Amino acid sequence: MVSSNALFENAILGTSVRSQIPENHVLRALELTDFNKGYMDCLANLTITGDVTSQMFAESFEEMQRAGCYFVIVIEDLKTSTIVASGTLVVEQKFLRNCGRVGHIEDIVVAKGQQGKRFGFTVIKQLLEIATATGCYKSILDCSQENVSFYEKCGLENKGIQMAVYAPGAAKK
Repeated sequence: MVSSNALFENAILGTSVRSQIPENHVLRALELTDFNKGYMDCLANLTITGDVTSQMFAESFEEMQRAGCYFVIVIEDLKTSTIVASGTLVVEQKFLRNCGRVGHIEDIVVAKGQQGKRFGFTVIKQLLEIATATGCYKSILDCSQENVSFYEKCGLENKGIQMAVYAPGAAKK
């Protein structure tokens, strides 16, 4: 049973990646209390977050927890009790490949002033380990052209082109 505070059990996180985290930092599952530790501020370094209230956060958190296929990890600076990096893996069940699973890596972000500490690399590596542990036959992500070389250094290969359509009135940042 997952703690009501953690999105998923931290036991799925491997020790090989977590051991690379600098002192006074911890890599772990997103927790409900991370709203008060600047999680949304961290995400705002990536794209538009909107005016998310603690109630909205809690409702989305609980929905993701119930679904059981969302793995949002964070790196917390223990000195400041602040979230400094995050990433998400969504595991999709398929009919293809003998009813296999695909990991979708999303929302990779490192807070301003925290770049250069290999947090992004560490988050990607941990999400890839979770994908393997949950039986994904591949993991994919979308990124901008300027981030291709970073993701290649993380072991991913450029495999195509992303297409999108936004709902009317949705922000396109």
